[in-house]
Amino acid sequence: MTVSGIDRLHSQLSKLEDMFPGYVTEIVEGSIVMNPVRPFHGRTIQSFWGIVEPQLPTGWVVVTDVAFPFDDAHEFCPDLAVIPAEAEAENHSSYAPDLIEFVAEVVSPESIRRDYELKPRWYASRGIANYLVLDPLQGHVVTMWNPSPDGYLGRDTVRYGPELTVHSPLGKLVIPTGTLPVDPKAPDRS
Repeated sequence: MTVSGIDRLHSQLSKLEDMFPGYVTEIVEGSIVMNPVRPFHGRTIQSFWGIVEPQLPTGWVVVTDVAFPFDDAHEFCPDLAVIPAEAEAENHSSYAPDLIEFVAEVVSPESIRRDYELKPRWYASRGIANYLVLDPLQGHVVTMWNPSPDGYLGRDTVRYGPELTVHSPLGKLVIPTGTLPVDPKAPDRS
C-alpha cells in the first residue's frame, strides 16, 4: 500500500497539533498555519454546537477540529461542520469535504482573511449549502448561502442579539445569536 503526499502531510499535521496543544493546524494556500484557540473562540464553538446539534435531523452530526483536505494546498479544520453520522462513526481524523452539508467558522484575530475571503470560495466551490462566520470580535454573524463555483451568491450580516433563522437542506435552524459570546473589545452593539 502506498501513502500519498497528502496522507503523509496530514500525518505530519496531526503530530504538530499533538506537539502544540491549544492550536488548530491547517494547510492554507500551501502553507501550514497554526492558530491559538482563545477562550471566546472555544466558548463560541461550544455554544454554537449546543444550539445546532439538537436541531439536526436524524443521521447528521456536528464535528470540530477534523481535517477536510480540499487539495494538496488546502486542508481546512472547520470550527464546526455537519456531516453524515455514519461517516463520523468511522472516527477518522480527516474526511472528504463533499460530506459537509453545513459549516461554521469562528473568527480569531489571525483568521479574518481566511474566514471571510478564502474559505467561502472553497466551501462554495464544493457546494456546501450554508456557511456561517461567527465573529465574537465584531459581535455579528455572517450567513452565506447559494453556493457557486466562484463563491456564495447570498450573504447577510446580523449583529448578535436577534434570533437568526437559517434555511438549509438540513431544515430550518434557529440560532439565538444573543447567547453567543462577544469579545469585550468588540464594537458597541447597541
